Amino acid sequence: MDTTASLTQSHTRTEARSGRFWRITAIARNAFREAVRDRVLYNLVLFVLLLTAASIFIGELSGGQERKVIVDLGLSAMLLFGVFIAIFVGVGLVYKEIERRTIYAVFSKPVGRGEFLVGKYFGLCLTLLVNVLVMAVGVSLALVYVSRGWDPLILKIWPAVLLIYMELMLLTAIALLFSSFSSPALSALLTFLVFIIGHFSADLKSLAVSLGSTGARWLFTSLYYLLPNLANYSFITPAAHGHAPSPSFVFATALYALVYIVVILTVATLVFNRRNFK
Repeated sequence: MDTTASLTQSHTRTEARSGRFWRITAIARNAFREAVRDRVLYNLVLFVLLLTAASIFIGELSGGQERKVIVDLGLSAMLLFGVFIAIFVGVGLVYKEIERRTIYAVFSKPVGRGEFLVGKYFGLCLTLLVNVLVMAVGVSLALVYVSRGWDPLILKIWPAVLLIYMELMLLTAIALLFSSFSSPALSALLTFLVFIIGHFSADLKSLAVSLGSTGARWLFTSLYYLLPNLANYSFITPAAHGHAPSPSFVFATALYALVYIVVILTVATLVFNRRNFK
């Protein structure tokens, strides 16, 4: 009897996990379709491709630095417009559902609030992946054009592209956290501040050490450990000079991003579960 009951409970848990997976997948697919229908995404990709093409002509005026200019401009544009998508689309994922009141229809079905948030997150991450890949291919083609054939530098930029995508995944989770309890404007502002401060994370620690006030030292030290260190994901300049991050560095940064994203989404779910939509 105990064995039968145990098998039944195990089967029930397996079905519950399977149902949760398919619900999250359905929400992610719907979020991806909504993002694809948004013409802003197409315009951003087109703009980045045009900017990459323009960098070819700019590079021709830079005294033999065409390849470096292409990688610098291309990857920088990829990061900036990826951040634009992650912030302004990310903060609207939850707000648009509430504003349209479609969220009531979603929660009338057996869909948990955590499943809703995670599904929206993966949907936007998929959108960002498509955009980053298109942009990276554009940079690679520009290098092929300038080099009149295969350029070994192409292999050096893709690890940097991967790091950029990890950073965008982090920002998406942060944008989703802020949007779970705040207005879109404030959420966008807070996420952008995290992006700026995250790139100067090392300076926060140095500032905390140099300050004489104990309270200020504790404040900046806390910010250093709480906010993500996004400087680890900025490998644009070394990539432009033909350097690639080591596999161990990529693995460590990926693990850091994974842990941070899990914590952020967990906090976002806890906050969202307490939110009143009335």
